[in-house]
Amino acid sequence: MTVQIFAASSTHGTAVLAAAVDAGCFEDAARRILLLCDTAPVPEATPPAASVPGAGVLRSRFDEVLSWNDAVFPLHPAAWTPRPDDVPLWERHLRRAWDLGDGEVELVLESPHDSPAQALAQVFTGGPVTVYVPGLTGYGPTGGKISPLIGTRVRQVLHPDLVPGLEPMLLAEYDVPVRTLPRAALLKVYSELADATDGFASPEGAALLLMPEPGALPVAAETELGLRMVRGAVALGHTRLVLQPHPRASAVPSGALREEAARLGAGLTVPAVGTGGAPVPAEVLFERLRPALVVGCSSAALLTASVFYGLPVARTGTGTLLERLAPYENPARIPATIIDALLPDLADTAAVREQSPLTPETVAGALDGLLEAVAFAMRPRVRPDLRPAAERYLSTRLDAGTWRYFKRRRLGSLALPGAVPRRLAFVRRNATLRRMARRARALARR
Repeated sequence: MTVQIFAASSTHGTAVLAAAVDAGCFEDAARRILLLCDTAPVPEATPPAASVPGAGVLRSRFDEVLSWNDAVFPLHPAAWTPRPDDVPLWERHLRRAWDLGDGEVELVLESPHDSPAQALAQVFTGGPVTVYVPGLTGYGPTGGKISPLIGTRVRQVLHPDLVPGLEPMLLAEYDVPVRTLPRAALLKVYSELADATDGFASPEGAALLLMPEPGALPVAAETELGLRMVRGAVALGHTRLVLQPHPRASAVPSGALREEAARLGAGLTVPAVGTGGAPVPAEVLFERLRPALVVGCSSAALLTASVFYGLPVARTGTGTLLERLAPYENPARIPATIIDALLPDLADTAAVREQSPLTPETVAGALDGLLEAVAFAMRPRVRPDLRPAAERYLSTRLDAGTWRYFKRRRLGSLALPGAVPRRLAFVRRNATLRRMARRARALARR
């Protein structure tokens, strides 16, 4: 008897899984277990998943809800994988603790290159694996080389089609089939979440400000980003503002933002949260408030608002984020790149007011070759086949507007075009200068 284990680290991920179950993306199973994994740096300091408004509605698709954090306590779920010699012991322990029996275990995981997904795939060997992409990071390369013992087990990659016409690069090196989740199934789940969420009052038709994930920017830069959102929204004529904290945020600079909004003649509110301090999911606010404008930095919710709900959106702070992200292969680089390339800047009033819906044609025009070049620069060992596309893009499209997506040092380490300014390109072609450089390095080593 097959048992399916669905691992989710956020309410949004659980909603995507619920929509996938409703859409019939999985075969029948004897049991369906929702395994909640809190991967926050300090799980004890963030609201538990059970306190998120409407969580009970999502769990109705599953037979049982378990906690991965409890299973591996006191180890941190985001930093632990079993030692090879301990894998049989862990499998025997979890089968007994979760009453799995000796049947096949099918896994549904989010990021197969990170824990806890990697740990689960190592513990439950042999069974099929489905990977789902709840956000934008899946549109970039796999975050590291995955063992063939895991990669060859993946049967499909599910994604909600947040970027029309664009397929995820995740696990493309294994030629895994990609399946798009029906938009109707996702909207149905979001509607159920909204209907189950009560007890908060926020103005309809306001501008919604989405704060970035904690740690993406320093605290001072995050506060400045929030102030920039407030000023930009007010400059567009919005006097009612709603602040949406990130689900993993333990503290939000709402006081400074309220003061700035009041100084500019606007009012700012934070939606009432669920029990335990859990914020209201952004999709619930889209359903309940129908905001007149959604502003953010690199949140996937920006594209959910634009593509799924047809709401006006604007980005701000993506340039700062792209500049500060380190190392270059930081997975947040792909979401920031997509948002920066596709959505209008909050400071560009005309572009925000005259924006048109995203279509596969507009997406293809804006991202033509860009993601392939960034993906190769991020993970050249995972996707070496992308080198020709990266060289082609960097040779023809690198200019003042696209330089923010790359780092000169990174291009130089990979011997890619753009590492040397054009006016000095002759240096690399001059045999005499190269010979002198080699001699100088040899003398320095001596």
